[in-house]
Amino acid sequence: MITEQEFLQNYNIGDYDRPSVTADVVIFRMRTVVGNSFRKDPKSILSVLLIRRGEHPFRNEWALPGGFVRMTETVEVCALREAQEETGVTPNALLYLGVFSAVDRDPRGRIISNAFTCILNGDATPTAGSDASDARWFDVSFREDPDGSCLIRLQSDEIGFDVHLSERRTAYGTAFTTEDRHPLAFDHASILATALKQLRERAARFEVIFDFLPAEFTLFALQNVQETLTGIPVAPANFRRKVADFVEETENFTQGAGHRPAKLYTRKNGTGHRPETERSKL
Repeated sequence: MITEQEFLQNYNIGDYDRPSVTADVVIFRMRTVVGNSFRKDPKSILSVLLIRRGEHPFRNEWALPGGFVRMTETVEVCALREAQEETGVTPNALLYLGVFSAVDRDPRGRIISNAFTCILNGDATPTAGSDASDARWFDVSFREDPDGSCLIRLQSDEIGFDVHLSERRTAYGTAFTTEDRHPLAFDHASILATALKQLRERAARFEVIFDFLPAEFTLFALQNVQETLTGIPVAPANFRRKVADFVEETENFTQGAGHRPAKLYTRKNGTGHRPETERSKL
């Protein structure tokens, strides 16, 4: 019987196929649109950060920030580095989304992606860098139909497009496949759909919605975020009852003319977000 040291001395990793590994990041924010009258309530709109690829493959097409994992870094460190290099935006925390390993997902060869979600609670102006020729926020909406078809709609100023997908249940969860040609590179439409579905499900359980807001917020703003993510309106009285276990009142009120001051709340410790074991602090 040989020892482990002897085994490792004779082991040749080159005897086995070694796929490349990448990390991709779905970066979300919530922007607020204020009406032209102070009597109209502000509206929350979900946005996602995309880059335009400056190199082949999929040159000039839109993609999620991401890139190849270096031998000296973890996938989490790679995700952070690529987001910074390609967009100039620094994620504050990464939520693990999943592995995307379809054998034909990348025309360059066998490449497996680890995908992450990042939620920003403030404004950030992206700057294209590295191999990206452009980086910008796209307003994004997501619709799931009973027949398993889905629609992602993306809009950024003069650029806008729809992505049609099919959703199916598998032994390991939900999988999305695209139904037509679209301007998103690789399988990033499927990654984005998975991230949007996860946001929707967690928002319904009063998770992640606080991450889009500052430390102190109004209940109206919190409800606005949840309704934007889930697509389901809730009566204010019902929302207040359901959210009571997740928030605490502060002594502060909103400031500014045009509206009656509203009470500010804060998130209770340990509620309304993913457990720290699932969140990578950066």
